[in-house]
Amino acid sequence: MKKYFIIIVLLISGIYSNAQQQEVPYTLADRDRLIQVEANLNGLRNEMNAKFEAIDKRFDSMDDKFDPIYWILGVVVALIIFMLGFIIWDRRTTLAPIKSEIEELKRENEKMKAIFIKQAESQPKLLEILKNAGIL
Repeated sequence: MKKYFIIIVLLISGIYSNAQQQEVPYTLADRDRLIQVEANLNGLRNEMNAKFEAIDKRFDSMDDKFDPIYWILGVVVALIIFMLGFIIWDRRTTLAPIKSEIEELKRENEKMKAIFIKQAESQPKLLEILKNAGIL
């Protein structure tokens, strides 16, 4: 088995070394074709650069057109923020008197409860009514 393996390795290495020794002919026609390809590439590169410059100019001109739109958008956003602030301020100033009135009514309610509880100490019927109502 080792014989066959060695023979196969020698054959493959011989073919491989033979393939590397072959020269690739490079003729004048190949050189001319290479020069022509390089010239075409340079022409394409110049054409692409010109197109990119034209696109850049178009973008620059569009930037000038968007300047008024940015101003208008900024003013609209500022007005919206101002309106939200005004609404919050107005809501708080409107609710402040109502809150103070509710607090006053709560204090009066506590006073009335205290009066009823004091009165219920001497009247058992009133005490029963207050218990049924859930006040005591």
